[in-house]
Amino acid sequence: MALDELKSALPDYAKDLKLNLGSVIGNSDLPQQQLWGTVLACAIASRSPKVLRELEPEAKANLSAEAYTAAKSAAAIMAMNNVFYRTRHLLSDPEYGTLRAGLRMNVIGNPGVEKVDFELWSLAVSAVNGCGQCLDSHEQVLRKADVSRETIQEAFKIAAVIQAVGTTLDAEAVLAEALVAE
Repeated sequence: MALDELKSALPDYAKDLKLNLGSVIGNSDLPQQQLWGTVLACAIASRSPKVLRELEPEAKANLSAEAYTAAKSAAAIMAMNNVFYRTRHLLSDPEYGTLRAGLRMNVIGNPGVEKVDFELWSLAVSAVNGCGQCLDSHEQVLRKADVSRETIQEAFKIAAVIQAVGTTLDAEAVLAEALVAE
């Protein structure tokens, strides 16, 4: 199982991450599509080759073809939107908020899966990418659809753990390369 591979690859100092990885994925109360779509979208957003390599096959096995594509679409569109909207929000000139975005975002309106699932994945990716405006927007849509705060938190817990695992494993790979080079 890929989860076991990732956990065993983590160094001893990251024991909490090992435990959390098993917990947020292995013991999640999310339905399988929401869980594995969140995992896949966050693995992509983490930018960690090892995390994506390990988690993608299991995500693909647990998702329909449409959900698999939609989760990747959520990661892709939010990679753009998180930079765009975070930048508009961070600029001190409020006039940028009045300008037309002029960016295509058709997949948000027609993601190929239930809107709630896509919104949850978009929220999780926004957590990884740190866009407060996008987080607020997706959280509001989810809450209007009667998604519980616990479900929403479950998604950003998955995002936090996957991001931390990716950061740790990538750092360890760089440090191992440095030792070999010496």
